[in-house]
This record gives sequence, structure tokens and C-alpha cells, in this order.
Amino acid sequence: MAGELPFETPLVKLREKINELKQFGQEKGIDFSEEVARLEERYKQLEEEIYSYITPSQKMHLARHHQRPTSLDLINLIFEDFIELHGDRLFGDDLAIVGGLAKLDGTAVTVVGQQRGKDTKDNIARFFGSPHPEGFRKALRLMHQAEKFGRPVITFIDTKGAYPGSTAEERGQSEAIARNLLEMAALRVPVICVVIGEGGSGGALALGVGNRVLMLENAIYSAISPNGAASILWKDASKADKAAEAMRITAQDLLEMEVIEGIIPEPRGGAHRDYETTATAIKQELLIQLQELSIMNSDELLEDRYRKFRKIGKFTETARTEAELSNSDEAATAEPVLVVKQELDEKHAEDKDKVVIESTGSGNE
Repeated sequence: MAGELPFETPLVKLREKINELKQFGQEKGIDFSEEVARLEERYKQLEEEIYSYITPSQKMHLARHHQRPTSLDLINLIFEDFIELHGDRLFGDDLAIVGGLAKLDGTAVTVVGQQRGKDTKDNIARFFGSPHPEGFRKALRLMHQAEKFGRPVITFIDTKGAYPGSTAEERGQSEAIARNLLEMAALRVPVICVVIGEGGSGGALALGVGNRVLMLENAIYSAISPNGAASILWKDASKADKAAEAMRITAQDLLEMEVIEGIIPEPRGGAHRDYETTATAIKQELLIQLQELSIMNSDELLEDRYRKFRKIGKFTETARTEAELSNSDEAATAEPVLVVKQELDEKHAEDKDKVVIESTGSGNE
């Protein structure tokens, strides 16, 4: 197994034993077929045990895997006749974002994605997939072009976040991201966003305002990277695994919270194990979503996108009982935290009456 992660070590060691036994049998002319078959069966069982439940921190490492397919890898496998377009027509061309014209099963589309490098030299040229303002503006230029010609927009999200350097700030990083959020919300064509790796912070959101947001099974999506959260909470970026467990960054969590609309399955062990299978799964889901959106007119698309983002942010208020507090480790220091809806309603009613009385009094004066 190339590029294995720490939690995959038992599988790697067992595979090495199987290969050693096969080689030894060939060299000595001994039949170890029964032993090999037994070990192969054990390998399948172990593989099932390991991959049946992958923790959020393990998913984070899978999403960041250096061999994970990039936007260009998937574009070349999913689409036909891709023609890359360059530049934002304002400053320059940012290689951290790629985009252009393509066909999806014969349908003309515009596709845009963040692009990580394949090696050190490529990563430096592409700023490790962290776009500058000109990258976001290039993406927006292509989206407006798609709107002009009635082409659906498909975005691939794969970035730790927008480039944090002074050069990006000088050229208006925050404005570029905010402009993308504003204008993507108003595009009058279908917009489908797919998180294929790591979706981090505003850099991800700048390509993430769509009618449908989908995620690969082992991708992650968060307002801040686990490393950044760990640095803030514990002053220690090395506790990123602990932060990942608490942040609910996985596709499964986000689907439950209705932040995304669907999860695209990956090959066992991650997308880096089989690019073609991953691309096929993405293509099938894109075709399904595009068919659903194609029957909507432009006003319906805007309303659909508006409602999609308005419903994000739901939460449930709970009240802890005295028994729960007394049984917790916080019992000694915890303050009473019982929020009752009736009390809140009464308080709101009192405030409303007070405002009415004051306004009436000021009018009499």
C-alpha cells in the first residue's frame, strides 16, 4: 500500500507477511496456498474492521493525503473537451485556481476548482492550493461568463484556506472572497459545489455558494482548520486531531446538520486508491443533480439557493437538570443554566409592553 496512514499500519504489516510467505514458497518450492488463503481472509476482515468506522481525525488525514486526486485529475476524468481559461483581467493568473469550459455527458458547463500541487515545485507554484484574490476573481469571471451563455457552474473545493500572506491582503483578499459570496448567490444558472478534499475557511466558501453542495465521503469542511482551532483553544497546533473530533467537520456530520445535500462514496481506503472509481461516482451524482436543477427557471434557481442557505444554522437548546449537574465533573463550579421558554416569552412580553408605554408617554409629551 503506497502512502499509507498510521491507522492503516496493521493492514500494511499483514500484507507484507502475505507477500513474504508467497515469495518464500516460490523460492523453496513449498505450497503455502492454504496459509496464504487464511491470511487473505484475515486481511479482508481487518480491512472491514478498520474502514467500517473512520474517526474524524482519520478522515482529516485522508482528506489531506498527498496522493488524493486534485481538481485537474478529476476534471480530466469526468469531463470531455476541457479548455482551461486563465487570468482575472485585473491583475494576473493564480495557479491555485483552475477553471474553464467543458462538457459533461455532452452538456456544456463551466468548471472551476482549487488546485493543489503534485510535488514540491508544483505546490510552490500553486501556493499549496491557497488562492490569492486574483484566483477568486478569475473564478468569478468564469462564473459570470457561464451565466451569460446559460452554462451550469460546477466547482471543486479543495483548500486549507485563502492565502494568508501580505501580498494577498494588499490586493484585497477579504473583498474578493466577499464578492464571490455575494455574486455566486445571484447567479441565474445552476451551481453545484463538490468538496473533494479539505474545505477550509473562507477560501472554500468563496467557491461554495451553490444550489447543491456535495462532499466526498472522506472530505472535510469547516470554518477553520483543525490546526487553527487547536492553536486558538489549546495554544498547540499539534492537537489538531483532538480539535477534529470536536468540530463536526465530516461529510456525515454536515449532512445531518443540512449544511450539504449529499455524500459521494469513495473507494475503500480513500479516493487516492482509485481515481477512476472516484471520478465515476462524482460524475453520476453531478448528472443526477444537474437533471433536477435543469427543470428550474432562473427565479426558481435563485429561490432554491436562497432557501438552501437560510436553513443552515439550526440548533437545539437543551437544559441540564440538577441531577445531571451533580453527576458531572463540573458540578462544583457550574452556574445554574436552566433556560425555560416560558420565562423567555414572559420577558419578551414585558420588554414589548415597556417599549409601548415609553413610546406612548413620549408622544403625549
